[in-house]
Amino acid sequence: MYLPAHFEETRVDVMHALMRTHPLTTWVVQWSAGLVVNHIPFLIDPARGPRGTLVGHVARANPVWRQLGASVAVFQGPQAYISPNWYPSKREHGKAVPTWNYAVVHAHGTPRALESRDDLLRIVARLTEVHEAGSAVPWSVADAPADYLDQMLKAIVGIEMPIERLVGKWKVSQNRSLPDRMGTAAGLLQRGDAHSAALAALVPTEPAGR
Repeated sequence: MYLPAHFEETRVDVMHALMRTHPLTTWVVQWSAGLVVNHIPFLIDPARGPRGTLVGHVARANPVWRQLGASVAVFQGPQAYISPNWYPSKREHGKAVPTWNYAVVHAHGTPRALESRDDLLRIVARLTEVHEAGSAVPWSVADAPADYLDQMLKAIVGIEMPIERLVGKWKVSQNRSLPDRMGTAAGLLQRGDAHSAALAALVPTEPAGR
């Protein structure tokens, strides 16, 4: 990934926070025949390894788990088009063009497949606990009949990937002047949608050093 120094995010806790908020990854695995791409929700377990471990599962019918190699899971955070009309500097001299702002994390590692019932039950239970946490009446794996649950577990394969390299890119107008950054944040907020608001919150609008 092209990564100018002023867009690089190195704080592991900040990257983990984005990964928790945007768990659906574009997961790219190197096979002998080339690259294989899937879209998989992964959980980040921050306590396992210096950069954490990704945990998820795939359908047993998905051949990706049979030839696991070097891979990267791409977590896409907030993103939006940025209009030059939001920059005060554009009104001063006109030297401004559109761009696209975004925050993204690439988690690199070599995954392994887990097939035991205990491992699969642990993974499914954890995924459920996390994603049902906001429900008024959370669903749990215990709600499913035991024979049906066993049938469903046989249809999946667990995936765990200790993260060997974690790369964060926050392209959020750091290269613009403070007035332009403030204009960018204000323009995003005026759109009134949740994605733009989330991106606006990442734009630095305080003077340097504060």
